[in-house]
Amino acid sequence: MRVDDYNTKTVFKMSMPIFIEMFLQLLVGNIDQVMVSQYSQGSVAAIGNANQIMNIVIIFLNVMCIATTILVSQYIGSGKREQISEVCTVSLSFIVFISFSISAVLLLFSRNIFQALNVPIDILDETCTYMRIIGGFIVIQGLYLTIAAALRSYKLMNDVMIASVIMNILNIIGNAILINGLFGMPMLGIKGAAISTNISKTVGLIIVIGIMLKKTEARVKLKYLRPFPKNTLKQMLRIGLPTAGEELSYSFSQMVILMFINLFGTAVIATKVYASMLANVAYVYTISLSAATQIVIGYFIGADRIDKIEERVWSTMRISILVSLSITAIIYLNSNFIFGIFTDNMEVITLGKKIMFIELILEVGRAVNIVMTRCLLAIGDVYVPPATTFVFAWVIAVGFSYILGVRMDMGLVGIWIAMCMDECIRAVVFAIRFKTGGWKKRINRVVESSDIQLEN
Repeated sequence: MRVDDYNTKTVFKMSMPIFIEMFLQLLVGNIDQVMVSQYSQGSVAAIGNANQIMNIVIIFLNVMCIATTILVSQYIGSGKREQISEVCTVSLSFIVFISFSISAVLLLFSRNIFQALNVPIDILDETCTYMRIIGGFIVIQGLYLTIAAALRSYKLMNDVMIASVIMNILNIIGNAILINGLFGMPMLGIKGAAISTNISKTVGLIIVIGIMLKKTEARVKLKYLRPFPKNTLKQMLRIGLPTAGEELSYSFSQMVILMFINLFGTAVIATKVYASMLANVAYVYTISLSAATQIVIGYFIGADRIDKIEERVWSTMRISILVSLSITAIIYLNSNFIFGIFTDNMEVITLGKKIMFIELILEVGRAVNIVMTRCLLAIGDVYVPPATTFVFAWVIAVGFSYILGVRMDMGLVGIWIAMCMDECIRAVVFAIRFKTGGWKKRINRVVESSDIQLEN
């Protein structure tokens, strides 16, 4: 397929396997909470707090994932395939180093971390237990995410999707057996959920390694590290770190907000967990579509077709807003039933419906932000998005969460309004930034252009 042939229909086809894969990844993270909800509401709150830390961990891992996607896409777009193996080797080596470092911190200091987050004492032990089991296997998650990023650049989305399907099936089966003690196994509760997650992710890693070896020319070899390619690592960090800094700042702001939420008790924490799960469902396709667009932008830049970028980004944004808003509306209209699947606590169900109403506005802003951030990063405008997110996440989201949620005693509703304000104001800033065309001066031509044919 020629670069000129990447239209809306093509990007949609690319996005669907990514969507299914990411939706299934979302299930891997959330299925523990869904299945444990039948076991204990306290366990749901415990996993919710642990996952807040895991969100930050994944940001560190995504430094290499983001850079791998962009560089491999551009090297494919320019026809320079030899450098792909070097990029993959450097990224995976970095992931191993950073993963073991993070695991050591979580194993040694998890209790201190969760005490600082005001985690209620009645769920503190469960939270630490879950975190230590999951945290000890971060390297598996890191390697899986990085290899999957490279495979997506090769347009092997269907293969990665199949790996995710298998992972989820194993996770569900493992949860059923280990949480509830089926087939003579001990009833492990939250420990069983964590163990099942680790087993399923290990199998997923084995599968994507097999796909990489069978269907791509990318290879991980020590020769690419001798001498160590400092320039490649610098290039990858220059791409990945600003966005990682943005996401890290945002996640830390979410941790502070979670500290406020933890003041309101287990029922409110559980509502937050369920509402966040449903919000993830609303915007997961936006992430998928923007990821496909990011890959296509890499092809455009590699083939020196800069003129096609603007039209592609605006089209992606319009579709993302429509899809996110439609899904959120469906969830809101059926919120009593959906929250009722997880709990029979009317306080949680009633509060959850109020939160999903606010989500109707919030998801419009979030759709714009996701698309703009990913596309500006692919283009090379790596500093404006992090700076914008840093300012608004802390000033608006955190500041008004405290004012509305805590000081004005509006609770979780006030906090969600503050987060809605943050997303919508940032969306306006990003849209203006892209419309005025300042990004055109920052296009990051990592590789020389070449008139090439891309494989179907």
